[in-house]
Amino acid sequence: MSESKQVKIALVGAGGMAFGPVMTYDTLRSEKLRGSTLTLVDINEERLEVARSAAERLNEALGNPLTVEAESDTAAGVDGADFVLVSVEKGRWEGWSQDFEIPVKYGSTQVMGENGGPGGLFHSLRSINLVLEIARIMEERCPNAFLVNLTNPMSRVTLALNKGTKIKNVGLCHEFMGGLTRLSFMLMTPAKKIAAKASGMNHFTFFYEINNADTGEDLYPKVRKHIEKFPFLHPPLVRDLFNRYGLFPTTSDSHLAEYVPWCKELVKPLIPFHTFFEHEGKFREVLTKWYGKGYFPLPAKHLPMSGEEALPIVQALATGESAYFDAVNVPNRGYIPNLPDGAIVEVPANSCNGELLPETVPPVEEGLAELMRTQYELQSLIVDAALNGDKELAFEALVKDPLSPKDESACRALFDEMASLQAAQLPF
Repeated sequence: MSESKQVKIALVGAGGMAFGPVMTYDTLRSEKLRGSTLTLVDINEERLEVARSAAERLNEALGNPLTVEAESDTAAGVDGADFVLVSVEKGRWEGWSQDFEIPVKYGSTQVMGENGGPGGLFHSLRSINLVLEIARIMEERCPNAFLVNLTNPMSRVTLALNKGTKIKNVGLCHEFMGGLTRLSFMLMTPAKKIAAKASGMNHFTFFYEINNADTGEDLYPKVRKHIEKFPFLHPPLVRDLFNRYGLFPTTSDSHLAEYVPWCKELVKPLIPFHTFFEHEGKFREVLTKWYGKGYFPLPAKHLPMSGEEALPIVQALATGESAYFDAVNVPNRGYIPNLPDGAIVEVPANSCNGELLPETVPPVEEGLAELMRTQYELQSLIVDAALNGDKELAFEALVKDPLSPKDESACRALFDEMASLQAAQLPF
């Protein structure tokens, strides 16, 4: 068994309520990281205080396993860190509102505007700009640290980190966990009894194996039967993609729609996704603030860890232990044979002796692979536009996106309006 290891872990963007409290709790629960230092970093001092007070109360409830610090200066916060977890945004809700509403005004068929489509383009440019700023600080203050990126749009930000910096990194997302939960309900089988593997590109990843963990039985026939008998229990785009390609996606319609040209025909949200998530974020913030002020208790010692893979990866890399991970985002090095080399792909991985080792998986179904290759072309254009401050490359990516307006003049008007509104956060 691996011995415990004392390291410094910095959470950059700790004031984000979907990120900070969960990562804090998981870090505090890691027995093999006891005695380590957890530094909460956020430039918003008010939100940082909410995160700090909740973290200190959790730490006390768990017997003070870590030293908890809070720092509003990013450089000071990451100084000497061994691991840096990053989930950052500036003006999240205003930006997402613009990302969604303005492209639709000009004829975009996007239904979410977060990671794909014209809205995803501008979200990417802002996020890349912000995360690269943090990575460059790391190159000065903790050049040997390992960065875990949880910032969306995942694939594009992770590609920018790999092309624009020397920082060791991996991109992570929790959609695999959500997909496994849906399989568990569908098959009426505990998740731990399902041995599933998936591959693809983040938010567009599909299970290529679904087996019974005890017997090895292929469970795909049962998945197929369930979709045939109870189609109303499956979102329309999930059902459509399964019927077309025979594979069950790890995520649901909201994210899938960002990469599928015919999404508008099937995905019709009751309220815009950005509005829903804004309300959810505010609710999380209120609960976190109340907990930090002692308004209610949590049975912290008895709650399970979140299921997110960020801290298990940190623990495995810190201690050198062997472990398996369901989904990591890394540059393709033949891991998915029929996707381009260098594209950010999502595949299973193992850790061994302090290294993260992605698995080589079967080729993606060719119809899906074609959709993914289109996304990699956009990934590359957007990242190059951000790294080089090239506005026309960004516009080229907008025109080529399958969810953009079909008329190039509409694309130009859309681009110019967005670029003007968001100029302060864009790389050009």
